[in-house]
Amino acid sequence: MVILRKVKASTLIETLVATVLIMVIFMVASMILNNLFSSSIKNSTRAINAKLNETEYLYKSAKIELPFYENYENWIIVVESISNSSFYSITATNETTKKVLEKEIYKNEN
Repeated sequence: MVILRKVKASTLIETLVATVLIMVIFMVASMILNNLFSSSIKNSTRAINAKLNETEYLYKSAKIELPFYENYENWIIVVESISNSSFYSITATNETTKKVLEKEIYKNEN
């Protein structure tokens, strides 16, 4: 006759506590990742930088005249000549976050 050994197992309470702890850890981790992703998307300036480069190209190829004003998504783009200088300024201001991007470019006198 085979003797059966008693296998030690966890109780229902221990299993529930472990499950709750794992769920809490996953919830906190998902909230942290969500916050990181949303802030990286919110602070991304890739699209406006591309638009500023396009505006600079348009000015250099004489497609626009100064002063130039444009609304792009939530950004206000202003291209102005700096007085008594051989530079011009491209400024983009976000209406919601009040973030400002500035670029000063040397004028090519042809």
